[in-house]
Amino acid sequence: LRMLQVKLIVTGDDFGYCPRRNQGIVDCFLAGAVSNVSLLVNGSAAADAAELARRYNIPIGLHANLSEGSPVCEVLKTNSSLLNQDGFFHGKMGFRTALSKGLLNMSEVKQELKAQVELFRELTGHLPPHMDGHQHVHVLPEVRHVFAEVLEEYGIKYTRVPIEPGLHNCDWIPPSLMDFYLGVEEDSFNTVDVFTRHGIRWPDIYIGLSTMGKNMSVGNIWSAIDTAIVEFTSKAPSPALPPPQSRTVTIELMVHPGYPSVPPAGGCGEGPDDFSQSWERLHELQTLIKPELQSHYKTRNIQLCSFKDL
Repeated sequence: LRMLQVKLIVTGDDFGYCPRRNQGIVDCFLAGAVSNVSLLVNGSAAADAAELARRYNIPIGLHANLSEGSPVCEVLKTNSSLLNQDGFFHGKMGFRTALSKGLLNMSEVKQELKAQVELFRELTGHLPPHMDGHQHVHVLPEVRHVFAEVLEEYGIKYTRVPIEPGLHNCDWIPPSLMDFYLGVEEDSFNTVDVFTRHGIRWPDIYIGLSTMGKNMSVGNIWSAIDTAIVEFTSKAPSPALPPPQSRTVTIELMVHPGYPSVPPAGGCGEGPDDFSQSWERLHELQTLIKPELQSHYKTRNIQLCSFKDL
């Protein structure tokens, strides 16, 4: 495996969530620990984030959000199936419940996704090279079709498919969270054909569920990468492709570094959530900038990059 060339995209999610998140992500980028960011355009500090990305030349894509805070599409802010009785999105689990009950209007989902792409373009001056979903809403039934249509319409080539090798063996993940992750995994398996039909691409390997928050450590990141590469290279190659060991393997590592949010600043309209105010964000930041992680990348022939370098 030593000869294998690996391209690693380390994506800082939730850029634009609050000023302290932005600062943490930028600090990670400048330390060479994050190579790509995903912007929440309805985040309270989205304009600031776009400005920072421009200033520091940080590769930036869109973190499409249908579950937290307020929509950006004017028409949907008052009367829409995407809102709960308080006038905000339904939430991570609420969105899934409403979807399973058939309460969400897919044309409104499409309208909001397009409005977020347009706002992204307004803030950054370009279309997102990649677009994924906050809280993995983009791989959910029905939503996945609309999401794929929007990407195809705008010519956005890359997304994220959160199927993480070795996830089942991570015994440190609490059962309730594991249930959620396994749901995300199943939805992702069912999304592969849809995204493929629309000509959308994603990295060979996804990592990030097993290494989130307090579970992040240099050792965990190493072993997640190693497990994933071993599994990927041992798969029977399709006849159309060169054998995996003679080509470049691409990996996306999803991370959430930042300095903890201090209310009322932050969030997407409702203030910052618990994870955002917790020490776990800072723990991720401190882990990612550790020199031994960087030197590991070098010895393993792992090159950090962004989607436009694929």
